[in-house]
Amino acid sequence: MNSLTPEPLVAAQKAGLETTFALLNKAFEGIEKLAGLNVQAVKSTLAENQEMVVKALSAREPHELFSQPTSQAQPAVEKAQSYWRHVYEILSGTQADFAALAEAQYKQFQSDAQGFIDGLAKNAPPGSENTVTAWKSFFATASETANLAYETAAKAARQAVETAESNVHAASSAKRSRQAVVPIEPVEKQ
Repeated sequence: MNSLTPEPLVAAQKAGLETTFALLNKAFEGIEKLAGLNVQAVKSTLAENQEMVVKALSAREPHELFSQPTSQAQPAVEKAQSYWRHVYEILSGTQADFAALAEAQYKQFQSDAQGFIDGLAKNAPPGSENTVTAWKSFFATASETANLAYETAAKAARQAVETAESNVHAASSAKRSRQAVVPIEPVEKQ
């Protein structure tokens, strides 16, 4: 049996296409979640703005009109932080899905490459032992280098996620420690 038949190549191409479409589907799921979050944010903002306009139109004293923006400042900050926290959760979830798919594809590629090298060694003509040994050595070195590169990239990605999580946590902590904005009381005329 010859290991250079088209079946392994077709299988590798099919696996590559399946991985590509899996990544595209995960990306689309992330985009759908972001779109849903944005639709929710716009609906909420429209409802809040409508409520503010109604309050402004029903204000009887100027100080009532001018105190509205200050009373809305703290909730607006909290809503913005909540929005960005949700965006972060969606993006980190999508990134985790991508990483899992990439790792599975990487392991499959390594397994396929090792099978290819083993097939070459098994079907090598007599007298080509040195060439087969060189190929095995090359594959082992390339595999070690690829493993190191993958581990470094995975570690950097984990550090980036941890940094983003700590930033979100720090922003949430800072929000809780701030005092609420107090509206200014009108000055009575004498």
